[in-house]
Amino acid sequence: MELRQLKYFIEVAKQEHISIAAETLHIAQSAVSRQISNLEAELGVQLLQREGRNIKLTHIGKLFAEQAVISLNAIANAKQLIDEYVDPERGTIRIGFPSSLASNTLPRIIKAFKKEHPDVRFHLRQGGYDFLIEGIKKREIDLAFIGPIPKFDSNIHSDILFTENFVALLPNNHLLADKETISLSQLEKERFILFPEGFILRKIVEDACLQAGFQPFIPCEGEDLDAIKGLVSAGIGITLLPELILYENIPIGTVQINIDEPKVIRTVGIITPKHRELSPSEQLFYDFVIAYFSKNPK
Repeated sequence: MELRQLKYFIEVAKQEHISIAAETLHIAQSAVSRQISNLEAELGVQLLQREGRNIKLTHIGKLFAEQAVISLNAIANAKQLIDEYVDPERGTIRIGFPSSLASNTLPRIIKAFKKEHPDVRFHLRQGGYDFLIEGIKKREIDLAFIGPIPKFDSNIHSDILFTENFVALLPNNHLLADKETISLSQLEKERFILFPEGFILRKIVEDACLQAGFQPFIPCEGEDLDAIKGLVSAGIGITLLPELILYENIPIGTVQINIDEPKVIRTVGIITPKHRELSPSEQLFYDFVIAYFSKNPK
């Protein structure tokens, strides 16, 4: 079994079309077909079956494709590890992050790191809470910034970098817009604009509202931060967001109000795999992040 056979097979499985896969791989279609036939002959099973002009994976083909992807990723990681041991300053780090840290925290830390280590490269992947945790477990991401820090996960090592408050974002003509601080109970009758069910920022807000004694009314929800802020600016409702999201970026027509009762907070930190040693480049960045936030909280 050869690496190129696995690469060809995975591309065909992805495209479900041999000619398209061949174009993507920049090789002849006959070469792709021949190598996959050789692979099937060696394994003694049929991996692909034709459906009209398209190709579909057989049941065993699907199982083999999943393991083939894992194998090629492992080989790529091993090659990267060797390259980084030769020169950690020229490694590539796959970093995951949520949208709530995209405009301030992430750019700030990468800018500071690149000043000291200009040749280290980054592959950035934005995603939701579960995506980041699973990405670390499946070795699709090397390190991830996340908030809040996950608890009681035996496969994840977590470090809290800082804690931040949630604040209320209100239209500037709201009756509470001139207040310096408010209690969450004062927003009981409001229309909340939040992320959809399953988003961690929504759960934090809903849990806080329940603690304040009410179930929030949520007539509008959305996955995009700018859209949520825009709806507040348009007077459609109000929202609660981590304060760093609004750092130097409060939408026109809105005001930010602190919440004093109860305090709505989240931990923000970095997660790494617990049962895998970080590569030299990853360790370089991890150590930098821990030291940076010990000197510059938030």
